[in-house]
Amino acid sequence: MARRAFTLIELLVVIAIIAILAAILFPVFAKAKEAAKVTSCLTQMKQLGIAVETYNSDHDDTLPPSTMRSVNTSDIPTIWTERLQPYVKNKNIFVATGSDAGYATDWNTRRVQSIGYSDATGFDPNSTAQPGNAPAGTEGFTTCWVSTQFDENAKVGLFAVTPNGPAGDVTSKHRGYVFNPYNGKNDPGGNYNYGLPMVSDRNLVLDANDRNYPNSPNLTPAQLKPIWARYGADGSNGGRCPVIFGDTHARVMSAARMNGYGNVIWRFR
Repeated sequence: MARRAFTLIELLVVIAIIAILAAILFPVFAKAKEAAKVTSCLTQMKQLGIAVETYNSDHDDTLPPSTMRSVNTSDIPTIWTERLQPYVKNKNIFVATGSDAGYATDWNTRRVQSIGYSDATGFDPNSTAQPGNAPAGTEGFTTCWVSTQFDENAKVGLFAVTPNGPAGDVTSKHRGYVFNPYNGKNDPGGNYNYGLPMVSDRNLVLDANDRNYPNSPNLTPAQLKPIWARYGADGSNGGRCPVIFGDTHARVMSAARMNGYGNVIWRFR
């Protein structure tokens, strides 16, 4: 008995069903992929939190400075990755999952780092910034920060994902090794500690039209240093990124949540 071939209508119906299933499943797969990336990045960053805790134990509860400058401004500063690397060993831990970043070995490669540490930990003997009244652009203070000085260490944000230049970049405005807590919006209620870094699920170094910082690409490198909630970004601050807190616990937060005053204490001094 001869087999009957599919008719054109039947083939079109099958193709339509496949197309509908693909339209349903592809977004699910994409979300699952982004969820896996953010989970992987969270796991990495937890190890950085543990490394900071170990560093503290070895240095009388003093946090590693994000940047260590000297009185002589011509000296090349050292950065936090140099101090923490002996406690982490694996340089891949410093690279955010899914990024085209590299490990920042020193000051000259600071652009390529994709996990940033708070500029509030920075040391600069020439700084005029005062704790509790630090202006935008503050990159350090005249003392290092001792972890026992935290009032609410479980709310203090120390690490977050940042925009980076690609591995090998030596010219862009990216400063991915840090984020700056003083460059964003101030708390409307006047609470200094509730002020924000620049936070978005857009790459504020390159992308314009953010709802809070629409002209960010026109700013100088020192005026930027933002946090990038890159995972699952929708351009409306629905994207997420892991945050490591002062007590070393980790949490995945959306850009919208991080932009809420007082949800995280970024300006802890």
